Amino acid sequence: MNQPLENKKAANKTAIFFVVKLLFFYFLFSQGNLFMNSVMNEGSRFYNAYISSYLDYIQGLKTALIVPAVWMIKLFGFYAIHNEMDVMVVAGPHLRINYSCLGLGVMSFLAAFVIAFPAKLKSKIKLLVFGLFMIYILNVLRIVALGVLLGFFQSQRDNFTYHHEVFNILVYIIVFIVLYYWIKKNSTPIINKETESKID
Repeated sequence: MNQPLENKKAANKTAIFFVVKLLFFYFLFSQGNLFMNSVMNEGSRFYNAYISSYLDYIQGLKTALIVPAVWMIKLFGFYAIHNEMDVMVVAGPHLRINYSCLGLGVMSFLAAFVIAFPAKLKSKIKLLVFGLFMIYILNVLRIVALGVLLGFFQSQRDNFTYHHEVFNILVYIIVFIVLYYWIKKNSTPIINKETESKID
């Protein structure tokens, strides 16, 4: 058989398999997080008191976002307090950190992409750790920016209605840039390896 044609078929098969795995794991992670959010919210359809008390990683992520954000807002001279899901800046905005604020959607996409893409395990782990930490830092900075900017420019609060959408677009752009350079660095050796194994 013509070797270029065989290589093309193998590449197409790999690409299709990648897309199927990407969609499967993205659905699994994104819907799994939504389900767990229901499990850990009292009054929700799937609420479970035991899991909510001992395995509430969603509240843990909220706290991990809120605490450093409040600390950074205070560095700008504002007095801020918080509870489990709210950041209250005195003479400033009241920010509620809901499920949609946690960035779990883009985290799910990143995790699904890393798992689905054919690359070395060590490289995948590095990207996943770096990417999740990057998204977390960007999310903390978003809360800080909202608290500080809306504190300084109180008359402009109505103009920040779509900050969720703006943040998601910005984060996805950054994630795609990171993935682009990561793919360039990691795809060629894998393709060569697969081609060599088929020739043998």
